[in-house]
Amino acid sequence: MYTEQQTTVLTGILIVYFAFLVGFAYMVNRRVKTYEDYSVAGRTVGLFPMILTLVGTAIGGSILLGYMTNGYTLGVGQIWLGLVMVPTTLVIILCMTGPIRRLGVKHHMVTMGDFTSLIYGEKARIPTAISMLFAYCAITGMQFVSIATILYLTLEMSMTWGITIAWIMLTIKTVLGGLKSVVFQDALHGTIQTLGIFVLFVVVILAAGGWETIEANATAAGEEQMLDFLGIAPGMLGVYILTIGAYQMVRQDLWQRIWAARTMRVLKIGLWTAIILQTLICTVVVLIGMMTRWGLELDVPDPSQVYYAVIGEVFPFPMIVVMIIAVLATVISCADSFFLAASSTLVNDVIRPRMKNPTSDSLLKWSKISVLITSVIAFLLAQYIPQLVVLWVTGTAMLVSGLLAPVLLGMFWRRVTRPAGIAAMWSGLVAAVIWQLAGEPLGWHPVFVGLPLNLVVLVVGSLMTQRPLDRDRSWAAESRDIPEEDYAPEDEPDVVGSGAGTAAGDGR
Repeated sequence: MYTEQQTTVLTGILIVYFAFLVGFAYMVNRRVKTYEDYSVAGRTVGLFPMILTLVGTAIGGSILLGYMTNGYTLGVGQIWLGLVMVPTTLVIILCMTGPIRRLGVKHHMVTMGDFTSLIYGEKARIPTAISMLFAYCAITGMQFVSIATILYLTLEMSMTWGITIAWIMLTIKTVLGGLKSVVFQDALHGTIQTLGIFVLFVVVILAAGGWETIEANATAAGEEQMLDFLGIAPGMLGVYILTIGAYQMVRQDLWQRIWAARTMRVLKIGLWTAIILQTLICTVVVLIGMMTRWGLELDVPDPSQVYYAVIGEVFPFPMIVVMIIAVLATVISCADSFFLAASSTLVNDVIRPRMKNPTSDSLLKWSKISVLITSVIAFLLAQYIPQLVVLWVTGTAMLVSGLLAPVLLGMFWRRVTRPAGIAAMWSGLVAAVIWQLAGEPLGWHPVFVGLPLNLVVLVVGSLMTQRPLDRDRSWAAESRDIPEEDYAPEDEPDVVGSGAGTAAGDGR
């Protein structure tokens, strides 16, 4: 793709970039003193870093590379890939943010397992952890594949070696820095990726000759449906709504940022700004793919390479280097966040309950060990399922099938019971996994099996196992009584997470 000299320049720049990320993480590591520093950035993240870490985490390799590929091959209708996230994100902002923030900070929550154990007891941690690990190890592995693809197309490195290098680099920087490092690197990465994507969009539409030219080219080829806003199969739209869309409500990396914000005001402004930016970015990425085909009329034999084809077409080499850094920034800003979400689940919900007298220091050590463990799992998944969007949708289906109904109803419905909640988590998760392993019989996606079963078991089971209640309100309603000073960030207790465990086991 590039001359020998250009490849040498690219190699040098990428080595320097990777070294900078690792070095920055090392510098931040010197300021990470506690488990909460590592897991939720000490609950002190300000507005600008909050906006960009939310955008950076939401827009990853599957969106920039996968959505652009879908836009190229399937047309404008693929903008629904991004739009399905809007309704659920609005529900989060308007209805869920307050209870998550108040309960989470008051009880020193670090993972969603802390939340489910508050409602359903300590037995809820294991199915919660399994659901989280299914999703986040798969999504982390997806980022390895994205970085490997970049290295393959720019340096002609094999996919196996590319995945291995991505695994090593991301593991080292994540082990060193924790969420504090991730948030501040996201401020840089979020700026680069946002500016890069919008610059590319403007350049492509100008080079294509405007919308009229694009429409004329598609019509001449008899492909008018490629410009149809509603040009997406209803069944596929349903899959996206129940996976990519519903997944937003049980994204542990998002919950951790809700707990990490310095104040509720910072959180609210950050979320509103981020949803606007990420929706625009998702839409623009699909449109770039579509315009590459019907505006620039580029013939890309492998549509998964459309991003690299279009930047090579419209930019000189120095700008190509910037755009390669932009796509790397996009991928890395997601990968390290997902690393932490998976590893914090492992240490907080699997290891910590089995420790005697856990302290902040011991949990900090185990957090770093957990990053190493989850990185190996993600590495193996990246080698096994290299398709970007397939890997993402598979992981999110497992998470939604196991946790969506127990989390939402547990937050807003006071009549859920612990036995029903535990049964619902296991039934939804196991059903989805079996359906996936069976090859999706009847053509049904696993989420169409696991989620309904999860919901039915939870509702029917709760109604059948009712007993005299000592709770007369839902957790969401009860959280409104928490005084503001009680959910402002405090000094971390010596036994981390003990607040959530105590509340879960007090018989309420």
